[in-house]
Amino acid sequence: MASNNKTAIITGAGSGIGKAVALAFLNDGYRVALAGRRQDALEGTIKEAGENGANAIAVPTDVSDPTAVTNLFSTARDKFGRVDVVFNNAGVNAPGVPLEELTVDQWKNVVDINLSGMFYCIQEAFRVMKDQDPRGGRIINNGSISAHAPRPNSAPYTATKHAVTGLTKCASLDGRKYDIACGQIDIGNAMTELAARMAKGVPQADGSIKPEAMMKVNEVASAALYMASLPLDTNVQFMTIMATKMPFVGRG
Repeated sequence: MASNNKTAIITGAGSGIGKAVALAFLNDGYRVALAGRRQDALEGTIKEAGENGANAIAVPTDVSDPTAVTNLFSTARDKFGRVDVVFNNAGVNAPGVPLEELTVDQWKNVVDINLSGMFYCIQEAFRVMKDQDPRGGRIINNGSISAHAPRPNSAPYTATKHAVTGLTKCASLDGRKYDIACGQIDIGNAMTELAARMAKGVPQADGSIKPEAMMKVNEVASAALYMASLPLDTNVQFMTIMATKMPFVGRG
């Protein structure tokens, strides 16, 4: 498909939700800078895009390193001329151990990537978007259902995802003067390699182990693409997309 002359940066684009979103954006004609820690995984996503992969570049990036994030944005801007959309998707979890057994390093790793890494990307997006012509752009943060409610033994992940909501609100407010729109997509039980275990059984709040309903990851990609398609004077501030029958609303 021909380019639509819009450029997106997608973090965590080598697998799972990031990969699905990257493929959807490429299929829609976006030029895409794919970021992630593994060069081979990023190149695999580009290869899977087929002829649309000609509009993509792989930029190995550890989002917890602000220097690497600066390089990601400068590389995308140098290659494509501007940055219209950023999908902040990169994230990690910690082992599901009791809160009191979590190590300091495990805590810091999740905070460094899920929270600080997202801040670095938002900050660089502001720096690029406010100075380009036409000015502005859109930032979409991956919040997760965990931005609303925790799973058992998930303190680092849940804490960072709650914090992402605060970052989204601040970026939405502070971006107004630069024509930058910022929204958040909260995703529940998308079928990826990492989430596949949920269909087999995961701990519930009552201590039981139960399988959970799942949804296709392509539905998430379609939702993110919709958010990105809006004009900059319109914003989806928060979207929750989830498997209809997963235990989230109600009491289980």
